[in-house]
Amino acid sequence: MSRSGEPLARLPDDAQGPVFGEPWEAAAFAIAVRLSEAGLFTWPEWAAALSAEIRAAGAGESASEGEPTYYASWLAALEKLVLAKGAAEAGELEAVRRAWAEAASRTPHGQPIELVTGDAPHAGAAAAGARAPSSRQVD
Repeated sequence: MSRSGEPLARLPDDAQGPVFGEPWEAAAFAIAVRLSEAGLFTWPEWAAALSAEIRAAGAGESASEGEPTYYASWLAALEKLVLAKGAAEAGELEAVRRAWAEAASRTPHGQPIELVTGDAPHAGAAAAGARAPSSRQVD
């Protein structure tokens, strides 16, 4: 519980500190850090957006399916900031979301999910760490 009595989303940890339960959590973390470093948003803006998402998840307003997690809130905050700052459009985010779902459906259990060229506009390049062509690049 927070000091205000609101439930806090649980940050996964072990004896050494915070950990990521899934690879996408680490990716969302790294993307948020990189976009902040690149100047898309300040860390105080990030903290405010993440806090709002955690509060919403605690109130049962999470946009994610299933039980809200810390990193589901992290991802929701990241998506909202990216949209608010004009770094992507909602249709682009939805196309990548669909591409990941399609890639997951064709991936054998236990194997890494990989986007390939053609899954979604720029999805393969973005997943590989390459910059996708765009007039809205942050770098």
